[in-house]
Amino acid sequence: MTTAGPRRAAVIFIFITVVLDVLALGIIIPVLPMLVEDFLGGDTARAATVFGVFGTAWAMMQFVFAPILGALSDRWGRRPVILLSCLGLGLDYVLMALAPTLVWLFLGRILSGVTSASFATAGAYIADVTPVEKRAAGFGVVGAAFGLGFVLGPALGGVLGAIDPRLPFWVAAGLALVNAAYGYFVLPESLPPERRRQFSWGRVNPLGSLRLLRSHHELFGLAAVTVFYHLAHHVLPSVFVLYGSYRYGWDARATGLTLAGVGVTSIIVQGGLVRPMVARFGERRMLLTGLAFGTVGYVIYAMAETGAGFWLGIPIFGLMGLYGPSAQGLMTRHVTAAEQGQLQGINSSFMGMTGIFAPALFTVTFAEFIGPHADWHLPGAPFLLAAGLLAIAWVIAWRVTRARASAGAGLK
Repeated sequence: MTTAGPRRAAVIFIFITVVLDVLALGIIIPVLPMLVEDFLGGDTARAATVFGVFGTAWAMMQFVFAPILGALSDRWGRRPVILLSCLGLGLDYVLMALAPTLVWLFLGRILSGVTSASFATAGAYIADVTPVEKRAAGFGVVGAAFGLGFVLGPALGGVLGAIDPRLPFWVAAGLALVNAAYGYFVLPESLPPERRRQFSWGRVNPLGSLRLLRSHHELFGLAAVTVFYHLAHHVLPSVFVLYGSYRYGWDARATGLTLAGVGVTSIIVQGGLVRPMVARFGERRMLLTGLAFGTVGYVIYAMAETGAGFWLGIPIFGLMGLYGPSAQGLMTRHVTAAEQGQLQGINSSFMGMTGIFAPALFTVTFAEFIGPHADWHLPGAPFLLAAGLLAIAWVIAWRVTRARASAGAGLK
């Protein structure tokens, strides 16, 4: 895929793949916490804690399996990993739709953590087919696909959940299975056999990952920034639904539409602003700008007394979308073509690693500050904590990329 036409077609294929995957995930966001709450008899504080356990289990599976699947895609190609992941995800949604108890729902969540690895492989796919200088824009396309999926998914999930809380799971299953069928017929392989590498268990364990990251000072530092970023970003899936319901009285429909608004800003930023902004100001400046706006956005979310105040923070928070594509563009510069899958698997593993602790961290924080024994009633405490984590990430990012700024690399 060396010409512009085939490369553009490949990016379109992967865009649609990610949209359908995220659409399936987004559909269940407004209803999964409420389904947990129903199983627990309507106890919001207890549901927050149990839902945190759900998130931790999902993240643990990501932490273990994402680097394995990334390395497998370096060995066997991106296409089979994406297709098998989509197929497994569809079957898993069927299991969750039929779950008769909280235990079965929990089992389904564990399996979804194993099967939802196509996002990391999609990142490796983009790195395969996109020139180095255009990778930030390519990753922006993937980010826009995420945004589009979350625009349609939560909104649709809120509407379907109002009809039947199980219906979104069935629709998600259908979308994931259609996605697998679509990919089987139209998704080409992006990694030719001569660019593949042998699979090694030594590269997919945490120590093996550290060896790759320590191959370059900037790569290792950006990995640390990614850890703090993912840790902070888990506040939204961990407490957003319960927070909106508790503080603003939002139902599933209002929650879904609010998440759709978040998705719209993501589409605008990652699909429309990343390319010209990176071309004009460079990856480093956009990385730092995205983290700064994310910090401010979380503070607004925490302090908003009304739903309208929360909505005012969405456009500001949306500019955090400048961070992800810029960070990935910088990181992919430091690894070979045969290591892109491993790198993307490591990044997904970071999301899983932080997700092991973050859901419990944020849900327990939320429960503690709204519980009957709270000394200080502060429902927005989880978002203030997330803002602090992003501020730390900004400082680290500024320090590790100073050499790039001095040399003028990545800047215009």
